[in-house]
Amino acid sequence: MSLGKFIVIEGLEGAGKSSAISVIEQALTRAGIEYDKTREPGGTVLAERLREIVKSADHEETVTEETELLLMYAARSQLLANKIKPCLATGKWMIGDRHDLSSRAYQGGGRQIPDDVMNAIANATLKGFKPDLTIYLDIDPKIGLTRARARGELDRIELEALSFFERTRAKYLSIASNDSTIKTVDASQDMAKVHADIESIVQQFISSL
Repeated sequence: MSLGKFIVIEGLEGAGKSSAISVIEQALTRAGIEYDKTREPGGTVLAERLREIVKSADHEETVTEETELLLMYAARSQLLANKIKPCLATGKWMIGDRHDLSSRAYQGGGRQIPDDVMNAIANATLKGFKPDLTIYLDIDPKIGLTRARARGELDRIELEALSFFERTRAKYLSIASNDSTIKTVDASQDMAKVHADIESIVQQFISSL
C-alpha cells in the first residue's frame, strides 16, 4: 500500500485554522480519501501533557526560550513516531493543525533563535520528514490577535507583544516564499473566499498525484 499524504494548516492566532481544517476534511471526503487529524503541540497522551506545560500562563517560574523550543520538538517527536507515521504507513492521509513550520516561525522568528540551532534540533528529531502540503493562512497580527481575544482567555504564547507576532509572520512569509510545498492564503479575505482558496489548493494537490 502506498503511503498516505500529510497536509498541514499553519498560521498565526486568529487566522482561522479550525475552519480551514474542516474545509480540507470535506475535500478529502468528497475525493474518497480516508484520513485522520491531529494537532501540535499534542496529539498523543504524552504530547498533550507537554502541550499543557508549553501553553500554561500560570507557571511560577519563567519558561526559557530554549525550554519552550525543546518541549515543542519533544512533543513533535512523540506525535510523529506514535501517530503521524503509523497513520501514513496504512495509506491514510493525515491533517495536521501545525507542524515544524510553526516552530520555525514562532521560536525561530518570534523568539529569534538562530537558524543553525533550529536546524540541528529539527534534524535530530524529524530526520528529514516534512509535510507533503502546507497551507499557510496569512493575516496581519493585529487582526488575528483581535479575533483570538474575542474567543476568550489567551495562553502564554498568545500573550506575547505584537512585535513577537510581527517577527513570527515575517518568518512564515520568508520560508513560504522559498518552499513550493507551502501555499499561502490571504486569511483577511471574506471567509467564503478563504475557504474557496483552500479547497482549490487541496483539489489541485489531489489531482497532481
